[in-house]
Amino acid sequence: MEIHEYQAKKLLEGYGVPVPEGQVAYSVTEAEAIAQRFKSWPLMIKAQVHSGGRGKAGGIRKAQTMADLRNAAMGLMGRTLVTAQSGPGGKKIGKIYIEKASDIARELYISILVNRQTSGTTVIASAEGGMDIEELAASRPEKIVTLNLKPGLVLRSFHARQLASKLGFTGQELHDAVSFIRGLYNCFARHDALMVEVNPWAVTGDGRMLALDAKMSFDPNAMFRQRPIEDLRDVEQEDPLEVEAGRHSLNYVKLDGDIGCMVNGAGLAMATLDIIALKGGKPANFMDVAGAATPERIAAALTLIHNDENVKVMLVNIFGGMMRCDSIAKGLVLASKELRLAKPLVVRLEGTNVEAGRRILQQEGAGLPIVIAEDLDAAAEAAVRKVAEGV
Repeated sequence: MEIHEYQAKKLLEGYGVPVPEGQVAYSVTEAEAIAQRFKSWPLMIKAQVHSGGRGKAGGIRKAQTMADLRNAAMGLMGRTLVTAQSGPGGKKIGKIYIEKASDIARELYISILVNRQTSGTTVIASAEGGMDIEELAASRPEKIVTLNLKPGLVLRSFHARQLASKLGFTGQELHDAVSFIRGLYNCFARHDALMVEVNPWAVTGDGRMLALDAKMSFDPNAMFRQRPIEDLRDVEQEDPLEVEAGRHSLNYVKLDGDIGCMVNGAGLAMATLDIIALKGGKPANFMDVAGAATPERIAAALTLIHNDENVKVMLVNIFGGMMRCDSIAKGLVLASKELRLAKPLVVRLEGTNVEAGRRILQQEGAGLPIVIAEDLDAAAEAAVRKVAEGV
């Protein structure tokens, strides 16, 4: 789960991380009122979307006058911002952040994230911020400073001091940098974050340190103990299909292909995606309907996949254990009739009551574009073939 920049900065402030003075606006009129209260120029106008690369995409602008601010706000509010990280569909700007511009003397980069390879925490920092860290790592990897904490270890003052020293801080700035790093870590750890990133981390002309930008993402599985964080969720910034899947407790991730998949069990789902790719196809999604899905949930899952405009063919791969194949078949037929199914539906069933399930598909699903496959190999081949045929 991601949050907006202004929300992340508010969280960081609570842990002693200094940020520029700013306020969120939901309209051009509100932006003008905020500027009048600030009574100082220049101001930064920043689109609030769940995506990096906003500056390069024109989502961050500088205003020297009220006229500049008005024009910038009008140019951003309601616009769809397409960045290098947003995908071709972009993200719609529903709010903007008005922030006092800072006198920047030096820009750095820092992020704290869960390292899936070590199952611990990794801190990545660089004395050269304000640019894409991936670009810097590729062109000048020696500029990247990394600290890996083993599972169960927390970041201590001496860790922060080592990092700050490697970034070139001395004297009072070293002390301030240690506080900055520890504040970031404490916020990261106490809110079950997956990542906290500040880029740029700025040192101003008078020696102050500021988080000029902030990105945060959180472990969705920890939201039961992070209710205040869950309340910050902005579903308007999320894929509508993934939001709808969440309402039905479906594990769904949208992908870029054209074969929609519905599978029970995460391992079987991954195997299904692999076999589709092996046969030359492209999966449109990962979907795990879980081990005890009801016919109603199956119907909801099929409807969700059918509503994806990129899906040309749907593939259902169910191994019936707790889920009986006859119940699955009934859910598929019911949903197909309600949807007036026009897209080919390839179904592979195996397990409990499999013969009864296949009979239901053949008899009650007569006249529907349903293809029954004997095994997963045949199902994947059929799905890829249907895509190629354009039917």
